[in-house]
Amino acid sequence: MIAVKGLDHVVLRTADIDRMITFYGDVLGCPVERRLDDLGLVQMRAGTSLIDLVDINGEIGRAGGAAAGDEARNLDHYCLRVDNFDADAIAAHLKNHGVEPGDPARRYGADGFGQSIYFQDPDGNTVELKGPPED
Repeated sequence: MIAVKGLDHVVLRTADIDRMITFYGDVLGCPVERRLDDLGLVQMRAGTSLIDLVDINGEIGRAGGAAAGDEARNLDHYCLRVDNFDADAIAAHLKNHGVEPGDPARRYGADGFGQSIYFQDPDGNTVELKGPPED
């Protein structure tokens, strides 16, 4: 039997790895944990999980074909669970970084129903920030 514990990592392919490092570092507060420049891979810490950024021009990225765009997605969205969810503060922070947040809404996730906000990263990947579950 397989007992899944949680999300280990998500891999995002990108045509501009430096722009993505800045976004995930400065906007979402995910520090760079490991760089493997010879492979075109940067791993960023997102709580107990990792966000792997793969340069489409690097060794790993070339194996995956063209970068995602408006007509081609390699991911619908992924969700990062956050504590101390304050929709207004999160929206203001995102806007301060030039990111347009969606409207907060009650959505279901791994811990049950709770508030969340959707937005897009610089490559058009949809990111969801989800707060704690309702009482």
